[in-house]
Amino acid sequence: MPYADLMVSTKAPPSLLYMVKQVELVVRSHLDELVKPSGITALQYTSLTVLQRHDGLSAAQLARDSFVTAQSIADLVRSLENRGLVRRERNPHNRRELLILLTDEGRELLDRVAEPVRDLEERMIRDLTAHQADQFRQALSKAWHALS
Repeated sequence: MPYADLMVSTKAPPSLLYMVKQVELVVRSHLDELVKPSGITALQYTSLTVLQRHDGLSAAQLARDSFVTAQSIADLVRSLENRGLVRRERNPHNRRELLILLTDEGRELLDRVAEPVRDLEERMIRDLTAHQADQFRQALSKAWHALS
C-alpha cells in the first residue's frame, strides 16, 4: 500500500460534535440569507417558529426553546414586538407573567418564507432516501434528548 494511501486511511474522522456544528453554521448562514429580505435574523426566525408551534410562551420558555439566553431574549422580543411580529399580554393565570404571542403580521412573515426554508431543508437532505431522512431526524432528536 502506498504511503499516501496509508496516511489517509489512518486519519481519524471528524468528531460528531464538529460535524453537527458545521451543519449548524451552514444552515444558519443560509437561513440568515433567506430571512434577511424580511428584516429578521435566523435567531428571530427561530423564535417566531417556536411561537408558531407553541403560542403564548413566557420569555424564559421562549429563550429555552429558541436556544438563546434569557438575557438575549428580551432584546430579541423587543425587536420583534417593535416590528409588529409578536405582542405581549398578561398571563391570565399569573398576572405577574407576560406571555409572548405571534401576531397576524408574524404569521404572514412565516408564510412568506415557508417555501424557501422548506427548499433549504430539502436541499440539505436531497442525497438521502426518505427512510434515511426519517432516521436522521430521529437520530438528531435522540441526540438532543440525551443532552437535555
